[in-house]
Amino acid sequence: MNDIYQFSATSLTGETVALEDYRGKVLLVVNTASQCGFTPQFRGLEALYQTYKSRGLVILGFPCNQFGQQESGNSQEIASFCEVNYGVSFPMFEKIDVNGNHAHPLFEHLKTAAPGILGFNAIKWNFSKFLVGRDGKVFKRYAPIDTPSGISKDIERLLVSSDAPIKA
Repeated sequence: MNDIYQFSATSLTGETVALEDYRGKVLLVVNTASQCGFTPQFRGLEALYQTYKSRGLVILGFPCNQFGQQESGNSQEIASFCEVNYGVSFPMFEKIDVNGNHAHPLFEHLKTAAPGILGFNAIKWNFSKFLVGRDGKVFKRYAPIDTPSGISKDIERLLVSSDAPIKA
């Protein structure tokens, strides 16, 4: 139970996706919402995806309605919103809970592997992010205020560390 490959999730189109399918990729897992002050981060997330996908980055978006009821749409509405407004082309999944008794097992694992500030496991708001290395292990957790562009150096580090030896 040290990596994320044991989990699966349901895509916005209703297909079950095994995270095993992403073995060997660097993953950025994000809980999202369409009506949040951080929603414009979709633009930055898509830019990261376009920049690094050829090198092995995959961004996985998980809509969540637990914070201020800011993701009230159904799967079709979420998919349309993300594509039309932000050109999102990275994988998006069905709406889930990230905290509480019904939290998705993937997020339970992510929170335990990378506790938040002061060691609290709970996710505090939309657009919390978890960067996962090619080995399936959580590298780092980022707060909603951490912008996608601000994460790019860590993404580069994980991509380079397994692409080729790091040059000093």
